[in-house]
Amino acid sequence: MAIEKTVDEIKDIVRKTIPSDIEVTNIDFEASVVVVYIKNFETYSQNTDIVRQLAQVLRRRVDIRPDPSLLAPEESAEKKIREIIPEDAQVVDIFFDEETGEVIIEALSPGAVIGKQGAVLNEIKKEIGWAPKVVRAPPIASKTIGDIRTYMRTIANERKDFLRKVGRRLSRPIIEGENWVRVTSLGGFREVGRSSSLLSTRQSKVLIDCGLGTSDQDAGGPNVPAPYLNAPELQPIESLDAIVITHAHLDHTGLLPALFKYGYDGPVYCTPPTRDLMSMLQLDMLKVAFGEGKKAPYDSSNIRKEVANCIPLKYGETTDISPDVRLTFQNAGHILGSAVAHFHIGDGLYNIAFSGDIKFEKT
Repeated sequence: MAIEKTVDEIKDIVRKTIPSDIEVTNIDFEASVVVVYIKNFETYSQNTDIVRQLAQVLRRRVDIRPDPSLLAPEESAEKKIREIIPEDAQVVDIFFDEETGEVIIEALSPGAVIGKQGAVLNEIKKEIGWAPKVVRAPPIASKTIGDIRTYMRTIANERKDFLRKVGRRLSRPIIEGENWVRVTSLGGFREVGRSSSLLSTRQSKVLIDCGLGTSDQDAGGPNVPAPYLNAPELQPIESLDAIVITHAHLDHTGLLPALFKYGYDGPVYCTPPTRDLMSMLQLDMLKVAFGEGKKAPYDSSNIRKEVANCIPLKYGETTDISPDVRLTFQNAGHILGSAVAHFHIGDGLYNIAFSGDIKFEKT
């Protein structure tokens, strides 16, 4: 009941803040983001200061999107996009992201997709309702990224339900009284491999990394060193608010899918490249284990669940991951997507950073 009261209060603030000439059709929660769906999106486009006003009042990230009824069906939208974009743009892929209302257009010549002063993009948006985002297509296509995009399309409804559940859990009331912060080493301190730490407060529990040891990292054999996941502070695993991953290497992510095998069903926060790279490495580990006749600590279904529960964050993007903890990733320079995880606790009075692996020189 307390969560529902908080949710209702947030919705009430949104309705009072948004001008009356903008028709709000729905207010929803996707993890830490308050999503506001509106009908007359063109009217909103002339007053983009609304997002800043709402974010200041709610102290949450806010995203305003066109009502789904304004978006053309994906099949017809893709056909229209290909009609509008000139052939010399050399479009490689078109991906619709239902979470954001964006259509991502990969092309070898992005400038031709944008058009003079954005004319082509404006025509696309006018015709289909989706917000076009243009990226340069890589010279070599990634099978991993293609597979993940296809998979995310198939679980779009389940994904929305998951993000809504995370959002409501984030809205639970803060426990009154004095707070405290504790960091528990579960592995990786004074050793290489099985990196894992637990950040605890009176309100929350956050796991940072969950890696395999280095002695048998290739296939998860019977004596593989693992983090101390049976530590009483961590149990039960379902009580975790979030898992944060600094980068994709197996000594930081190699045991992560096993947590989903044993009951975890919450969010995993990482950068977009880390999500793709770690799933590729974990699947490769399963292949090696099978080839060497070893029993792996999880199977591919656990990796799919991990991908489904990932909430990718960009560098410098601050987001709530529990009622009293916010997270910001900064570039660690170690590998593609590697990040320093900066945790803002309470009202930012306490700050803790986990570097993961870091590189000091230019990479």
